[in-house]
Amino acid sequence: MAPAGTLWTTPYQASGKAIRSAAAFGSVEIALPEAYEHFVDNKKPEFLAKFPHGKIPAWEGADGFKLFEGAAIARYVASLAPNSGLLGSSPEDAALVDQWAHLAEAEVFTNTNQVRGLCLGLFPYNKPTHTGLLERQARALKTLEAHISTRTFFVGERITLADLWVAAVIQHGVANTIDAAVRATIPNLIRHFETIINQPKLKEVFGETTYIEKGIQFVPPAKEKKEPKPAAAAAPKAEKKPKAKPADEEEEEPLVPEEPKAKNPLDDLPKSTFNLEDWKRAYSNKDTRGPGGSLEWFYENVDLEGFSVWRVDFKYNEELTQTFMSSNQIGGFFNRLEASRKYLFGSVGVLGTSGDSAISGALILRGQDVKPVVDVAPDWESYEYKKLDVKGNEEDKAFFEAALAWDLEINGKKWVDGKNFK
Repeated sequence: MAPAGTLWTTPYQASGKAIRSAAAFGSVEIALPEAYEHFVDNKKPEFLAKFPHGKIPAWEGADGFKLFEGAAIARYVASLAPNSGLLGSSPEDAALVDQWAHLAEAEVFTNTNQVRGLCLGLFPYNKPTHTGLLERQARALKTLEAHISTRTFFVGERITLADLWVAAVIQHGVANTIDAAVRATIPNLIRHFETIINQPKLKEVFGETTYIEKGIQFVPPAKEKKEPKPAAAAAPKAEKKPKAKPADEEEEEPLVPEEPKAKNPLDDLPKSTFNLEDWKRAYSNKDTRGPGGSLEWFYENVDLEGFSVWRVDFKYNEELTQTFMSSNQIGGFFNRLEASRKYLFGSVGVLGTSGDSAISGALILRGQDVKPVVDVAPDWESYEYKKLDVKGNEEDKAFFEAALAWDLEINGKKWVDGKNFK
């Protein structure tokens, strides 16, 4: 059967998942572009000729019918499978489907994204705003929880588009703001979510779910420590003799004994010949490229058994707006990596222009696994990581060197600003 149409979306887009799950559940075959790159392809004249607003998700039917906006596309795709029951069995059912889908998108998904924007530095952080957004989200979750607590599905006795929308929104939420404490207050909503995503027809669309223990938090930039002025030498004081203690007096013990600091497993790795601090000094003091440059020093000294090199890319470039705000986001991410400073070096930048940008760069880190180094940052999973072979793959090597030299270019987007973690 030929596809009913083509859907432009990204793998992580919640509205895209709602549409794809409606197609999968209704057995409507849809096509996805072979290689769609957001903020590149949707800015091209041929895309804008079809969808003037340049937004995704976007739909073009096999008959030439075009739509944008997720809710409209999901409803249309569901209508292509009238026997699926996705829109209910009556006009009243269809209205209720729209009601619950709209509540989930407008009051849960939107507030989740606003909180993410605050915590990742996309907007100036404001604690009362953060609290207010979470309160609005909690109110909507409470409404959804109360409704689903007495039924299996949101409308009627079968899965409808409302269930698919709610599941897509909740999956996005449990990875960002709906943490363990919040989930404990909405057990029926979580039960419903897991029922939907584990339907045989839907498992592939929803994929793996990340459940956070603690909701994403804003970490303010570290303040520079001022060196204390040397104090004037004081005249030596006569040593005081300690007072004699009564025979029955004992040394005071702290009321709560200090917990021993957990040892980082990275410290148990075999000793490496590569000194990361020496590399950071070389990078700071030498030209990056050319004879005698820091890259030459790196290749001469690196131990690729004790250390590894990674490419890092922000997953949600479609959410980026002003380039200076994206640069602030990188700074916030680096601040949250502070606990891994002795294991990590990074060079990450903003590429492109405001409204059409991406975050990408390179990391040098201790060991062969990225997670133990970067998972100290609460938002580490907002980025994708790919191991680079800088000695055996010319493409990987070129990317790494360009990221360090701050002249990286990806799909026509040129490096405009960057930050180093060192």
